[in-house]
Amino acid sequence: MPAITADTLTLKPVAELPPSTTAWRPVRRVVATVRTFEGEGFPVRRPFPSTELALADPFLLLDHLGAVEYAPGEAKGAPWHPHRGFETVTYIVDGAFEHKDTTGGGGLITDGATQWMTAGAGILHDEMPPEQLIMEGGLFHGIQLWVNLPARLKWTPPRYQPIEAHDVALLSSSDGGALVRIIAGELDGTKGPGETWTPITLAHVSVAPGAKVSLPWQRGFNALVYSLAGNGYAGEELAPVPEGTMAVFGEGDAISFSADKLQDARGTGNWEVLVLGGQPINEPVARYGPFVMNTRAEIIQAVEDYQAGRLGTIPAKFMPHRTVADDAGAAGA
Repeated sequence: MPAITADTLTLKPVAELPPSTTAWRPVRRVVATVRTFEGEGFPVRRPFPSTELALADPFLLLDHLGAVEYAPGEAKGAPWHPHRGFETVTYIVDGAFEHKDTTGGGGLITDGATQWMTAGAGILHDEMPPEQLIMEGGLFHGIQLWVNLPARLKWTPPRYQPIEAHDVALLSSSDGGALVRIIAGELDGTKGPGETWTPITLAHVSVAPGAKVSLPWQRGFNALVYSLAGNGYAGEELAPVPEGTMAVFGEGDAISFSADKLQDARGTGNWEVLVLGGQPINEPVARYGPFVMNTRAEIIQAVEDYQAGRLGTIPAKFMPHRTVADDAGAAGA
């Protein structure tokens, strides 16, 4: 797995949590994913929004991309399309994706790197596999997370943050059995590089077979653990969390999860999990496709602004280009 790795014995360990006096968060439910398609038709697994979990405030959507071994000509992406009112976070575990947007930001996101795009008042962006992946095929694995913005920040200017794999903060579990990569937020006093408008924590954890991870967790945050690859258990009650499912924790001061002793030989040999949580915004959510606002009137305004070209101009350096609208027209021709 190309996502950044390190010898856990050389890293700062997470402080041990006393089992008897820690307020462990219970597992409220384990949510299965819905399989659907995005962009030009690439498959995703989506734990939310779904009928099982409509909203995970402040998160709006989590898409698991792959893992898939593309044949030549199979890789697909999402050509130029608009967003307003939230942030998109794309983390690539394995493979590569190219990002372009109307702020002029962009680049190749590959092997443990993250692109953090604040749509805010409005932006157009393009997410496509690089030419080499299209022509030659190859392994692709990642996630995209949508993080909501409160009403007072929905009109913040758009921005782009590239976070390289070597930028993430690294910790080990207290016994050295797991590697914790902090992309954003804080864990046990260690901060990740991602700058967030909405207070959240986002981490990718590789857990060795049979190892257990215990993490302090902010009481005001929700807590979610999604299984990217392999199998494990969540909570002190050991609720099964197989690949492609997500554990939703209740209230408390700490979370725990542990890897099954037997892992799929096709994977990394570890249980790969995404750990995330944030401070709920607790505001009305109005959403329509790529727009997330607080009222229906704001959604109508977003559509009108997009149609009038007020969400940004594609820089000349990114021309020629295709858009979602172009693809829809071609499909209907």
